[in-house]
Amino acid sequence: MIDFKKLAENYKKDALNSLIEFLSINSVYDENSKDEENPYGKGVSCALNYLKDLATKYGLKAEVYNNRVCEISFGETGNDIGIFAHSDVVPASGNWTTPPFEPNIRDNRIYARGTSDDKGPLMAALFSLILLKENNLINNYKVRFVAGGDEERGSSCLEYYFHKLNKPNVDYGFTPDADFPLIYGEKGVVNYTLRGRIELDYLKSLKAGVAANCVIDLAKVEVNYKFDEFVKYLKENKINFTLDGETINFLGKSAHGSTPELGVNSGLIALKCLGEFYNDKILLLLAKQYSDVNGKELKQYYKTDKLGETTYNVGIINYLDNVFEMTVNFRFPDNVNCEHVINEIQKISPFAIYNERESNYLYYDPNSPMIKTLVDVYQKETGDYKSKPFTIGGGTYAKEAKNTVAFGSHFPGKEDHIHEVDEKIDLEDFYNSISIYAHAIYALGNLKK
Repeated sequence: MIDFKKLAENYKKDALNSLIEFLSINSVYDENSKDEENPYGKGVSCALNYLKDLATKYGLKAEVYNNRVCEISFGETGNDIGIFAHSDVVPASGNWTTPPFEPNIRDNRIYARGTSDDKGPLMAALFSLILLKENNLINNYKVRFVAGGDEERGSSCLEYYFHKLNKPNVDYGFTPDADFPLIYGEKGVVNYTLRGRIELDYLKSLKAGVAANCVIDLAKVEVNYKFDEFVKYLKENKINFTLDGETINFLGKSAHGSTPELGVNSGLIALKCLGEFYNDKILLLLAKQYSDVNGKELKQYYKTDKLGETTYNVGIINYLDNVFEMTVNFRFPDNVNCEHVINEIQKISPFAIYNERESNYLYYDPNSPMIKTLVDVYQKETGDYKSKPFTIGGGTYAKEAKNTVAFGSHFPGKEDHIHEVDEKIDLEDFYNSISIYAHAIYALGNLKK
């Protein structure tokens, strides 16, 4: 029997050093440096090409396509095994203990934006492929490691990979972008934006949020009059805020858009406070409609045993030059007609609604051979036979890549601060993921169709 944990010991140092270099690249989507050559901005292009160079160094075949996706491969025949991870990260808002793109190791953890979502898991999976290659464990199957550059904004990178480059689907695959022991179901996801012109004479500007799939932790407000009275109102109502000159900073707590109940949405707090103090019925209406993250105030609450409840995360709110915009990250279970829900919300919305491409729900039979194989690998490598596979509200590359499920690398009972300040990953978990993923690739490669 192959001792994958023992083999992984030889790759810890190189994997950590490579992760530190990778985390140091600011690969947030950047509109300012976006052009024909860099469709997601120069930072994402840099990250994808870093992976290409790293893979080539270890003798793997690697190619970056249009700075949208990096494909790394090894092997020629047999089962086609896919690993799908992403190199882009969400913006790093909030007050970090150490700079978010200067990786810092303390207390046997590494802190930086992307450590857990998804650069740490990506690097562990890449070194698992290197381990298998260098130990001659890829003989009767082939592996495709695909790193995308736009997962956080809707996965246009894999859309390009499969439908523009016309790359074939894999036989079996996983994405290291969720939880262990395994995710066999994911809610559907769509972002929709309320947008319209409205003259709010008291409000100069409102800027809140960095991404649709993050709970707003900072809302910046500038008012045209009654500044002192408004500040007094905020103090009397014990609102968490700071002042930066004449800018009022409403403070909240970030969380992933799939679990908005874990955060504190400062954007909605700002809407409610502005609505109450300035007697603005529209802002008050919006604050009330989205106060329940499951959609009960919208009268659009749904739930199933398979995938759970609907969630509505307000991720971005902007007001400037009489234009109001609010983007909602809507996640839904298997009994929901997304178009119907948005049409119903439009009937009670004070602004027109525009929605993006819908990502439908995903569900695999937990007793299928691929899933049973992966769970078996996790159990053998960790000794954890208590944790069970489950479904999530998050959306991963598993929706874009057929025959693929989310597999790790967040371990049960751990807190990694995904999409939050001081995102981290335990070094022990990072190292253990290398052996788990190596074993998983090997097992899927040898799984009979």
